[in-house]
Amino acid sequence: MISAQTFSIADVISAIAPCEAAYNAEAQRQLDSLTKPIGSLGRLEAIAAQAYSIFSGQMPQPLRKAVYVFAADHGVTDEGVSAYPREVTAQMVLNFLHGGAAINVLARLHDTDLTVVDVGVDFEFDEAPGLRRMKVRRGSRNMHREAAMSHEELGQALETGARLAQEAREKGHHIVAIGEMGIGNTTAASAITAALTGESIGTVTGRGAGLDDTGRNRKLHVVKRSIKRHFGASLSNPEPLEILRCVGGLEIAAMAGFIFGAAAGRMAMVCDGFISTAAAAIAHAVAPQIADYMFAGHCSEEPGHRHLLRHIGIKPILNLGMRLGEGTGAVLAMPVIESALRLYSEMATFSSAGVSGASPRESER
Repeated sequence: MISAQTFSIADVISAIAPCEAAYNAEAQRQLDSLTKPIGSLGRLEAIAAQAYSIFSGQMPQPLRKAVYVFAADHGVTDEGVSAYPREVTAQMVLNFLHGGAAINVLARLHDTDLTVVDVGVDFEFDEAPGLRRMKVRRGSRNMHREAAMSHEELGQALETGARLAQEAREKGHHIVAIGEMGIGNTTAASAITAALTGESIGTVTGRGAGLDDTGRNRKLHVVKRSIKRHFGASLSNPEPLEILRCVGGLEIAAMAGFIFGAAAGRMAMVCDGFISTAAAAIAHAVAPQIADYMFAGHCSEEPGHRHLLRHIGIKPILNLGMRLGEGTGAVLAMPVIESALRLYSEMATFSSAGVSGASPRESER
């Protein structure tokens, strides 16, 4: 269990300030002065300008990277919404701790510190390097029959995430990737997406980790009934944190808290796929200025993900047809972000290199 000593998530949220527009304009002037045709680095230029704004006019070198993988079980798995049994959550956490998962490979390759956070797995882990045991409870409740979390449990999970973001900043990390593990969590993310965006349940609900048609139809029914139970048929603008409490999950709540904390600490963050972006969408609905600090690592094959990205207003860096989770797409995008920062910092300007700039167009003379 986490320490009884907590801090107010409301205070964390109130500390989130938007990035200053002046930094973005300053970055664009510098980008336009580099030895290249204006705009020729495409999205890399926007990424560099956003990072420059996040870091208040600095480009940290070396860029210290970390990925946090939040793990929890979901009571809604009792309804048969996943192709995999609930025990896989704990088994995969053990795989992370033994270094054998995809996220371990990518974190090692890209020099990214990995922390696994047990915020709600239905299993008691021993102490292990790289594991934070911060369990709120052993899995969320079954949202099909009752709210997934109590108000107290939601608050504890949010504060857990915010505390970890604060720790990441104190460790000197500049950019953090956000990933997850939890059997059943695409069901929770689908319910969050439908309730938050107003999109139809059928549009935002996919097959998760490999459901067949019968399984997906069961999942659709569970999501529909869960939303109706908690918010009524009309979905009359439920509060974002109430959506999270009723149909979310402990790892989604902890990720939302982490996002609040990272933005309050002026850290750059990279969301992974559908589930972590559901947490980001909740956080963004509470504090829209969070988008200034957020990169979307990739676009998942889960259909709800693109709707969430559009709802927040952020564009994915990669599109590789992935749907693994764990933070893999976010860590894969980190070298692209790091490349943008290095280009900004290390390319010569036309003036410093003695290179002639483009001639002005006749219409500009």
